[in-house]
Amino acid sequence: MWESRTKDDLVIEVWEKLDCESVGRVEIEAIENAVEAVFGESAVDPPMALARFLSDEGAHLRHSEIMQLYLERAGETAFDIALRNASDLSSIPSALASIKRLDNLRKKVAAENNKRSLNDLKQAVLDLRSELQAQVSDQRTPADVRLRAGEIDEWLSHWLKTPEIFFAWVELRQNSSDFKEKFGSIEE
Repeated sequence: MWESRTKDDLVIEVWEKLDCESVGRVEIEAIENAVEAVFGESAVDPPMALARFLSDEGAHLRHSEIMQLYLERAGETAFDIALRNASDLSSIPSALASIKRLDNLRKKVAAENNKRSLNDLKQAVLDLRSELQAQVSDQRTPADVRLRAGEIDEWLSHWLKTPEIFFAWVELRQNSSDFKEKFGSIEE
């Protein structure tokens, strides 16, 4: 999708594709998402660094939005950031990738014996399930979105109950005729 070979070039390419007169929160987040998708999570610069770079390239900044984004994130812990980055349930493949990130986070906080973070993680997943269940029950939601939300909700339910065997279960589920009939074959 993106043609750029360097992170700086990608930042400029995304900014140009957004075709915006000024840069604020939405644009910074779109650039962060593109950089993460192409170069990985560790390549994403903080919002203020991106804003400075874009300003040097001639972008007009909506300073208050960027400062608000910075302040929101400055209060985030590494756990909060990891949790936010593991919450993409917009498709079956991205949901599976997110659950893998959630599981890595679960293993990390369990190894640290951090009960508070384990409880926070469980609550965050329960909140995600509530959002998915709301999508399923809302008749105004398109049928394919409701179907996907129901499937991902079931996955999260299994992951919460038995995270140790979840990935074996989900592989069996993806190979089932019911799953293939609903969603086709999923490539990771």
